[in-house]
Parts: sequence; C-alpha cells; structure tokens
Amino acid sequence: MTTADTTTSTGTESTATTEATKAPHGVTLTPPAAAKAKGLLDRDGTPGMVLRIAVQPGGCSGLRYELFFDDRSLDGDALVEFDGVGLAVDRMSTPYLDGAVIDFVDTIEKQGFTIDNPNAQNSCACGDSFH
Repeated sequence: MTTADTTTSTGTESTATTEATKAPHGVTLTPPAAAKAKGLLDRDGTPGMVLRIAVQPGGCSGLRYELFFDDRSLDGDALVEFDGVGLAVDRMSTPYLDGAVIDFVDTIEKQGFTIDNPNAQNSCACGDSFH
C-alpha cells in the first residue's frame, strides 16, 4: 500500500486544494495505477488535472463507478496525492468508497483500471456497478 502525500509537486496550492487536503479520503491508488494515470496526463499535456472517482446511481446493481480526469474542484472534495497524481473524491461518494483500492492491470486477458471496493455488497458481471 502506498502512503499518500498531500503536498503538491509545484509547492503552490489553490484555496480549494488546501481545503481538500484537510479532508482526506480512504481510497488508495496503487503505484501501477498512479503511473498509468500520470503517463496519460503527461501524454495529453494536462498535468493540472486530477483523477476523480465518483459513485453515481445507475448500472444493473444500483450504483456505478465513474473514473475520469477532472480540472474542477468541487465543494467538499477530498483530495490525496499518490506518486504525483491527485485523486479526488466528492463528498457524496466518500462513504461508498472508503477503503477502496484503484489498480491498473495490463495482462493478456485484461487491461485497464480496476476498483476493489470492500463496501460493495453485490456487483454485476461487468464489474462496472455495485450495491
């Protein structure tokens, strides 16, 4: 497990970022996932963005994950930095994601980000939604 560092690499923080670092979340981004996210951000020339994970109603099990790059800072965001990548969780999603681990797998069978969430009681076969 990686230890989270809430200091930004540039040494400067906006007010929203400072507020977010006061409320860390319980989601972990593994080193392979952080490296992949950082590589995608560097490739696209968008280093100011963060990786955001959220929970939204929908999917066949009731709730679905959203994982995307975001340049917004929402009121109540919790933000933790992993190996140079900020991981943001909104206030409503935090209880559903506490203890979750985001990883990146690259095998012959599967490639992509995975979410292991101890709060998910049931999940669908596709793995994109849970209850």
